[in-house]
Amino acid sequence: MLRAMPPTIALFETMPFWAWAAFFGFIVAMLALDLGLLQRTPHAVSMKEALGWCAVWAVLALGFNGLLYFWRGAEPAQQFLAGYLVELCLSVDNVFVFILVFAYFRVPARFQHRVLFWGIIGAVVMRAVFILVGVGVIQRFHWVLYIFGVFLIYTGARMALPQKDEEIHPDRNFAVKLFRRFFPVSSGAIGGTFFVREGGRRLATPLFIVLIVIETTDLVFALDSLPAVLAITKDGFIALTSNIFAILGLRSLYFALNGVMQLFRYLKIGLAIILVFIGTKMLIVRWADISTATSLGVIGGVLAMSVLVSVLVKDTAGPRETPKI
Repeated sequence: MLRAMPPTIALFETMPFWAWAAFFGFIVAMLALDLGLLQRTPHAVSMKEALGWCAVWAVLALGFNGLLYFWRGAEPAQQFLAGYLVELCLSVDNVFVFILVFAYFRVPARFQHRVLFWGIIGAVVMRAVFILVGVGVIQRFHWVLYIFGVFLIYTGARMALPQKDEEIHPDRNFAVKLFRRFFPVSSGAIGGTFFVREGGRRLATPLFIVLIVIETTDLVFALDSLPAVLAITKDGFIALTSNIFAILGLRSLYFALNGVMQLFRYLKIGLAIILVFIGTKMLIVRWADISTATSLGVIGGVLAMSVLVSVLVKDTAGPRETPKI
């Protein structure tokens, strides 16, 4: 009996090694340009700069989508676009958590980009590992798709229900407590570095603790992203590239949406509907195969409607209190 192919090898069945190398080489070059040239001097990111980078990452993602269309056809291109849109919407929840974390630690605006930069790199690595493992698991155990489907429906239903204001409790964060046990942390004010030397000892700064909190919260969001993207495509290359393009635009999205999140108050309801739809699609795949084009139409239509309703419908609840942090 032939043994199943390892997932790392199976990924190269759909795309050759040079395509993976070219993609990651391009991403590394863009990140190096961002950190080494454009962000050499820490500064508060303006709305204009944030919107500019949002446009850059969106154009790059759509350009890559067009390349997929001419190279591999309409179906892979539609899968990429659907995965990109879903992950981009899931990222809005990350933005809200980022706002709470930075407010809790009182991180100066000029240092927030540095934290998000390294946080995004960690998120890219986590997504790569999760998708690699997820594709391999599904190849071996197809029934896992049904577990993913139930999980997405549960997540969507929970997201649609009214929730209390979120709170940040870094003192309860397991990763922070574990790190503090083995590594000393400076008690000074938040500066622009992750480590300092005091009295001949190397200490972590509060800014590094912020980074740990950002990374661990993104780990939770990654658990939602994995089944969502694998419900759209089983192609590891498309799943990973669509996720990475959405994540790389997350920093700019944070600076663009910070302060205007209330304008998109119905986006979460739209995302809940999308997750329930994707989960249902996974559960009924044996009896009804919903095409990628139909899925893309549903995702795009729900997103457009939720944003439109957010803009047109006035908030009758009045101004909301700042979340307790």
